Amino acid sequence: QVQLVESGGALVQPGGSLRLSCAASGYMFSDYYMGWFRQAPGKQRELVADITSGGRTTYADSVKGRFTISRDNAKNTMYLQMNSLKREDTAVYYCNTRRGLFHWGQGTQVTVSS
Repeated sequence: QVQLVESGGALVQPGGSLRLSCAASGYMFSDYYMGWFRQAPGKQRELVADITSGGRTTYADSVKGRFTISRDNAKNTMYLQMNSLKREDTAVYYCNTRRGLFHWGQGTQVTVSS
């Protein structure tokens, strides 16, 4: 059974940093093109960053230069390092394959506020 478990979200002040983790199980994680997504209140879910099985990355313009996506295939885990956080980064963050193939997990709440 496929499971995607996000963690690491918190309340943080503008300009702060967080590191999110995505623990994957039940499938061959290393074979899949993965992504971090987010959904802010009243908005549609959007792709924030993605990473190929070989480690090539792309980013949404809104986070480029501030966020870094990475993965550890040996640990079946993906990460999102978020720096210079802005209020508009407030959202529930989710991980999934780049195409959203699997059931969405609970996500992890990131709130950027002073």
